[in-house]
Amino acid sequence: MVTIKEIADRLGVSISTVSKGLNGASDISDELKQIVLDTAVEMGYSTKRSRSEKYRKVAIFVENMEYNDIDDFGYDIVLGFKQNAFRQKFEVDVIPVTPALQQQERYDTYLLKNQYCGAFLIGFALHDEWMKQLETTTMPTVLLDNFIPENPTVGYVGTDSNEGIDMAVKYLHNLGHTNIAFLNGSLHSKVSDDRQTAFENSMKKCGLVPQKNLMAHGFYVADSAKYHVPGFLSNGATAIICGNDLIASGVINECKMRGFRIPEDISVIGFDDIPIASTTEPTLSTIRQERNELGRCALVALLSLINHIPISITLLRPQLIIRDSSGCAPVEKK
Repeated sequence: MVTIKEIADRLGVSISTVSKGLNGASDISDELKQIVLDTAVEMGYSTKRSRSEKYRKVAIFVENMEYNDIDDFGYDIVLGFKQNAFRQKFEVDVIPVTPALQQQERYDTYLLKNQYCGAFLIGFALHDEWMKQLETTTMPTVLLDNFIPENPTVGYVGTDSNEGIDMAVKYLHNLGHTNIAFLNGSLHSKVSDDRQTAFENSMKKCGLVPQKNLMAHGFYVADSAKYHVPGFLSNGATAIICGNDLIASGVINECKMRGFRIPEDISVIGFDDIPIASTTEPTLSTIRQERNELGRCALVALLSLINHIPISITLLRPQLIIRDSSGCAPVEKK
């Protein structure tokens, strides 16, 4: 294992200087601190450090996701992670992340200088700067709904999108729907890509043709509906599966504004089962993710990585929740 002396020898500085750089001492320059941290990461010092009982501190980095209120998608994920970490006597810091921070700070050195032995990342996009750096990170890291191949220090937790979308498509098909639309979430998102592929494959398995004019990417917000629902309706959709419950709530409102009854004229299904799903009018059928369990599983995966067990992918099973927003396909008028 790499020692402080070896780092000092590499840099041509004293052991005490390296120790000060690693611990953020104020009596050496910021530039020298960064050089020490970068060299320590390059030499694999973080691996040894992460095994120490002294550093039982982990981070949750959050980007592009709300998590402070109980109705937010990220609330239960963060809570589940923190609850499990508390049982394992780990300290947890929740840190909002911006693109600017990712440009200013390298991922590995940020963890090392703040004495984190690992991290859980939620809400990140595929093109984010830190996502690129995770290809070579030596720090134990778990991603929500994102995957880094060929790096044994990075794992992935999520809900099985293939199974969830497949259940929704089969359910609607059994109710007589053939013109099923899919309003997905944001581009440049692994989970959006996975659900898009799942939808097209599920349609084909049911003997249905996924139609380009009944598929669209929006954003994971209710406002996405107003840009795409009118086209879906004019192209004969009788059901709309949505990338999340917020999109679905917007779809319900947009359909009602245009005089369509739900579910008599059109069925709507969401994804996530956040609290809003049971308060929409009508209540929302959806694909449930056990978000608290996702957070708990993320901590289990992270602890495995910290202990050099190369966890790769952990997928939870979804559940189709049937409420009032879905029903039989409308009978075609002759």
